[in-house]
Amino acid sequence: MTTWRQALTEAMKEAGDSSCVVALAPSEEAFAVDFNDDYGLPKGPSVLAWTERRVYFPVVYDGREWLASAPRDPERRGQDHVGRW
Repeated sequence: MTTWRQALTEAMKEAGDSSCVVALAPSEEAFAVDFNDDYGLPKGPSVLAWTERRVYFPVVYDGREWLASAPRDPERRGQDHVGRW
């Protein structure tokens, strides 16, 4: 079991993003919903989170769910692939 709040903390750490969270959609409550992020059908609510540096969004592969991110502003180096390999 997890929440998107927990996943956001992990995703920010993985991205090296120590900036402030500036917005959550659709609401802070959606980030507090407990759900099973293990394999099967997606169960987490639809969310987006913005920090000063990045935008975080849900990703699912084979039923496993987590948050990935992309830069808020253009970066010359481009965007890494999203997913697990």
